[in-house]
Amino acid sequence: MTDKLQRVLLGRIVAAHGIRGDVVIDSYTAEPADIAAYGPLQSADGTRELKIKVVRVTPKGVVAHIAGVDDRNAAEALRATDLFVERAKLPEADEGEFYFADLVGLRAENEAGETIGKVVAVQNYGAGDLLEIALTGHQATEFIPFTDAFVPVVDIAAGRVVIVVPVSAPDDENEEG
Repeated sequence: MTDKLQRVLLGRIVAAHGIRGDVVIDSYTAEPADIAAYGPLQSADGTRELKIKVVRVTPKGVVAHIAGVDDRNAAEALRATDLFVERAKLPEADEGEFYFADLVGLRAENEAGETIGKVVAVQNYGAGDLLEIALTGHQATEFIPFTDAFVPVVDIAAGRVVIVVPVSAPDDENEEG
């Protein structure tokens, strides 16, 4: 695994809050306040460690104080900073749940067990999670709905997912929208 796959994105600093250096964090954890539960977080490039203390949770995000950030200017400088944690610090996922970082890099197989590609990303454009599959021998990627109907098997230990490839009808190419 590369370093990028060994870390998980937990949130992003979206704004400064007040004059004492607090920030507002858009937390991607199930419980927003848990963003501080895994110890110091890292910036995207891994060069900065941020020790976060949650002040309160608001509808706009988690208001937090970061050690060493004591004024608004320093807090403003952190805007748009993504916050990562080492994957090993996170608890194991519940049955039927997965960390996206664990899915990226898995071999994609069809129902016959033939390799058809590799998971390169997990996307969500608002209508549900999609596995982005780089198909073997093709430059383009395909998006597969990450549902039990299209991805009936996720076997992280074996490094694979089974994909039920959607069937297109001859009329699909003739449809106009």
